[in-house]
Amino acid sequence: MDESLKERSNEVTVDSTTAEKLQSILDSFEDLEREESKVQSCCIVEYSKLLAEVNELEDMLQNNVGGDCLYDILDDGLDESKERLNLLKKELASKLRAILLLRRKIDDVPVPAELLQYELCFSQVYTSIQKKLRQTRKHYETFNALLEIKELMLKETSLLNSISSQFQNAITSPNGRIKLIDSMEGILQGIQQKLEKVQLVLESEQKVCEVVKEKHRKALLEQRHCYSLLKAFQEECARNERLRRRQTLQTSS
Repeated sequence: MDESLKERSNEVTVDSTTAEKLQSILDSFEDLEREESKVQSCCIVEYSKLLAEVNELEDMLQNNVGGDCLYDILDDGLDESKERLNLLKKELASKLRAILLLRRKIDDVPVPAELLQYELCFSQVYTSIQKKLRQTRKHYETFNALLEIKELMLKETSLLNSISSQFQNAITSPNGRIKLIDSMEGILQGIQQKLEKVQLVLESEQKVCEVVKEKHRKALLEQRHCYSLLKAFQEECARNERLRRRQTLQTSS
C-alpha cells in the first residue's frame, strides 16, 4: 500500500512536470501566432503599397509617360519584387514549420482526459496484480500448511506403529510395562513442548497480524486523503485547461 501511495505521488509529480512543459509550449505557440499576425499585417500593408505602385505604373503606361526608361524601371522593380517575394516565402515556410512543430508537441502532450484514462488503466492493472498476488500467497500458505500436516501425520503413524509392535512384548513383564510407561511419558512431554512452541508462534503471528491491520487502517486513511487531493488537482487541471482555451480564443479573436 505504501508503494501504491509512492507511485501515485510520483504520478502527481509527473503530471505537474507535464503541465509546466505544456505551458511553455503553449506560450511559444501564442508568441508565434502573434508574430504570424504581425507578418500578415505587414504583408497587407505591403500589398496595398505595391498595388498603389502598380496602379501608378498602369497610369503611366496608358499615358505613355517615360518611354524606354519606364520599362527599365519596371524590370528593376519586378526583379526586386521577385527577390522580396522569395525571401518572404522562405520566412513564411520557416514560420509554418515552427508552428507545425509546436502543434505536434502540443498533440504529444496528453490532455487531462487522457491522463485520467491512463490513470484508470494503471489502477485496473494494479488491482488485478494485487488480486493475483493475494491468490498466489494463499495457495502457497495452503500448500505449506498441508505439507506440515502431512509430516506430522507421518510421524504420528510411525509412532503408533512403533508402540503397536512393542506393546505385546512390553505388557507381559513388569520391567517392560515400566519402560512402556516411561516411553509414553517422554512422548507426552515432547508433544506438550511442541504444543507450547506452536502456541508461542501463534501468539507471535497474531501480534504481527494486529500490527499489519493497524498499518492497513492508517494506509487506507492516507489513501482516502490522497484520492481527495488527486481529485482536487484534476479539477484544477480541467479548470485551467478551460481558462486557457478561453484566453486563446479571446486572443485569436
